[in-house]
Amino acid sequence: MDTWEERIEAVWTAASGELVGDEVIALIDALAAERGADDARAECERAGARDSAGREAEAVELYRRALGLGLDDEHRPQAVIQLASSLRNIGEFDQALALLEEEERTHPGSPYHEAVAVVKALVLASSGAPARGLSVALLALIPHLPRYHRSMTAYAYEIADRDT
Repeated sequence: MDTWEERIEAVWTAASGELVGDEVIALIDALAAERGADDARAECERAGARDSAGREAEAVELYRRALGLGLDDEHRPQAVIQLASSLRNIGEFDQALALLEEEERTHPGSPYHEAVAVVKALVLASSGAPARGLSVALLALIPHLPRYHRSMTAYAYEIADRDT
């Protein structure tokens, strides 16, 4: 018999590349119910299903609940990123930025550091600070360049000032 995680993954794999609808939400909710209403992972999966269906306002509350219940080191940053993205989509830019900046401050070496930067760049661009967003994206990319770190870093900081 497949584990709970394998069954969740199977639902997401089957749904990849298509718009998530009520059917996927129902499948995820049924699997989540197996673990109970106080299970952080289950709540996070329920949030993700709604998020993927474009029901961000519903997802926001479930992500917050999942984070409040406590997620492991693999799923916590994913929930933070997804919550911030959902907040961006509903126009709650300040909340999204605060969440991402807290994540950067408290988990600077996280394997999700660059994903946090990408969502932060999107939030900044959506909130009317596209130059700051570009700067954040460039700063996340610069360590992967074979050369030009110093000059590109200077340019990234210079660009950020254009929004002020």
